[in-house]
Amino acid sequence: MSLNRTELIAKIAEKAELSKADADKAIAGLQDVLIESLQAGEPVKITGLMSIERTERAARKGRNPRTGEEIQIPAGYGVKISAGSTLKKAVASK
Repeated sequence: MSLNRTELIAKIAEKAELSKADADKAIAGLQDVLIESLQAGEPVKITGLMSIERTERAARKGRNPRTGEEIQIPAGYGVKISAGSTLKKAVASK
């Protein structure tokens, strides 16, 4: 089972004793900060929870799965997310 945005907002509102509207604003704010920081190439580290950074992907050759034709895939960026120590310990203990 996964947690969707609505369920996440409800749980955060309950745990932090906030209204759902305030919890939604907090999630939206976090999303905006993550996007802005990663677009600028700045890593985001939430100690104990996670580290998020932008990674570069080199240009490479690939194949069109429908035709088998070789294609050139342009260079671009990806996102790398690493679990922090607190999160790793919490998951390992269950």
